Amino acid sequence: MSNSARKKRTRSAVAKSKQGLDVEPRPGSLAGKTAIVTGSSKGLGKAMAIALGEAGARVVVNFFNGKEVAEKTCDELLGRGVEAIVCRADVTNERQVNKLVAQTEKKLGRPDIVVLNATPDQPQLPIEKYDWAFYQSMLDFFVKSPYLMTRAVLPGMKRRKWGRIISIGSEVFRRGVPNFSAYVAAKGAQAGWSRSMATELAPWNITVNTVSPGWIPVERHDKDPKALKDGYEALIPMGRWGVPAEVGGIVSFLASEQAAFITGQDIAVNGGMTVG
Repeated sequence: MSNSARKKRTRSAVAKSKQGLDVEPRPGSLAGKTAIVTGSSKGLGKAMAIALGEAGARVVVNFFNGKEVAEKTCDELLGRGVEAIVCRADVTNERQVNKLVAQTEKKLGRPDIVVLNATPDQPQLPIEKYDWAFYQSMLDFFVKSPYLMTRAVLPGMKRRKWGRIISIGSEVFRRGVPNFSAYVAAKGAQAGWSRSMATELAPWNITVNTVSPGWIPVERHDKDPKALKDGYEALIPMGRWGVPAEVGGIVSFLASEQAAFITGQDIAVNGGMTVG
């Protein structure tokens, strides 16, 4: 879809919303809310963007690499009747984060929901094979980026006394997965940051929760060895793979008014791989 056609469809959705032509609000509705999902052009991020959009939210599809894929995802959202735009930004860069939030405010309104999902490649290596630069890159994505994104949207959320910050963690922290120390450590730091923010922001009716998926195959896992996949699947108590929409569903719930009294929680979506 061309940029002009995409803008026309977005304007049409905005006009319908203003004219009251949307469907009646339902339990869990996010109508009138604006959501930024970082790293949402594909994979689990895309599933979260779709779930939020189908619940009524306006959605920012964020990417840093892969413009065509991001635009295709945006077109899919528009085709589902969702108000959506594409914004390129490196969410570990302060200037670009501020620009992302400013673009969101200009085109869709002040962000009410932020899903902290962006992630880099995650090679599994013994500690001797990592260098500190790689450890730092993990911390940049899972501590620095959440800090920058949250700080940028907080003024509006505090004024409105409403907000949802949702971190996307991982079961690897609870499981202590070996040969993965940089990623596991950074995810642990993200979990701690989220817990602290939950208590700090609670007085403003801003909830901060974590969703920690297990291994849920998406596009980037297409070439993973079958034996590796079979070995993991055999460990899942529910006896099946999870699907991206199941992660999107819990994210949409946590963003809704139904979850207004839930904060500081880390919810595993992994078929029972971790319990408690």
